[in-house]
Amino acid sequence: MNISRRTILRTAAAAAVVAAPLRSAFAQKAEFTYKYANNLPVTHPMNLRAKEMADAVLAETNGRVDIQIFPNNQLGSDTDVLSQLRSGGVEFFTLSGLILSTLVPAASISGVGFAFNDYPSVWKAMDGDLGTYIRAQITKAGIVPMDKIWDNGFRQITSSSKPIATPADLKGFKIRVPVSPLWTSMFKALDAAPASINFAEVYSALQTKIVDGQENPLAIISTAKLFEVQKYCSLSNHMWDGFWFLASRKAWEKLPADLRTIVAKHINAAAIKERDDVAQLNAGLQKDLAGKGMAFNQPDGAAFRDQLRKAGFYAEWKGKYGDEAWALLERSVGKLA
Repeated sequence: MNISRRTILRTAAAAAVVAAPLRSAFAQKAEFTYKYANNLPVTHPMNLRAKEMADAVLAETNGRVDIQIFPNNQLGSDTDVLSQLRSGGVEFFTLSGLILSTLVPAASISGVGFAFNDYPSVWKAMDGDLGTYIRAQITKAGIVPMDKIWDNGFRQITSSSKPIATPADLKGFKIRVPVSPLWTSMFKALDAAPASINFAEVYSALQTKIVDGQENPLAIISTAKLFEVQKYCSLSNHMWDGFWFLASRKAWEKLPADLRTIVAKHINAAAIKERDDVAQLNAGLQKDLAGKGMAFNQPDGAAFRDQLRKAGFYAEWKGKYGDEAWALLERSVGKLA
């Protein structure tokens, strides 16, 4: 599936048309009607692949399991829906590990600064022992995680004044970051001046030079039109973020074992397809943003790692995550601390 923004919009419209007869054919048979909530637009690859997944589940279970999708925070904020998931009010939810860490601290370890150089190292870790460890911690919190994590992409640094090519370029650099200790800690260790600003205020903060730059995946840089107030985009890949597909334990255990197998199979298969979609989408977005005037460069991640190591960033977070989790991370990415 060759994903572009035009393809996404066209596929979303087609999916809505195709879904209607499929749903109506099984409307009277569904034993389990489950809600799946997420915080992404309906046109995002996650929702397109989730729609395929829900239709496949409905068909293979002969209409016994109907998964209804509620995108774009329709059922509430991430915090609200996480609470609903735990109480059984929502049956399925996809959530960033960086946000899930408010409940499961280990979940944010995949976002450690400059840990991953590329996607192969991400999937080696998250489909391997590190992912298994994080899922075990999520399970202890009373939530059932699916085996495959979905992709949200690498985060990149943008600037209005200069490209960020080396750690020295971040010295004193005023950069907007989300309200999160992991982000603030990392950019302080790089001698930048991080400022926690709500995303709704990012565009105006950049426009009025309250901050010089920000960091986000390319899809956000594009959809939020940050290219209008940012000249440079440094493909730093400084943090990777993914979405865990989570199930309410109460709802999951209500499903007979044979239905759980079918549902899990299609959710995990959809995750693999969504990963490819996001990678293709980002490649297209770089060309699109370059056409709108953004200048791209590719910093050397090793130099930033060295700076973080010298500043004690990795040692600090190794202490917070614990030796076991940190050893599993380093098994996939190499020595950090």
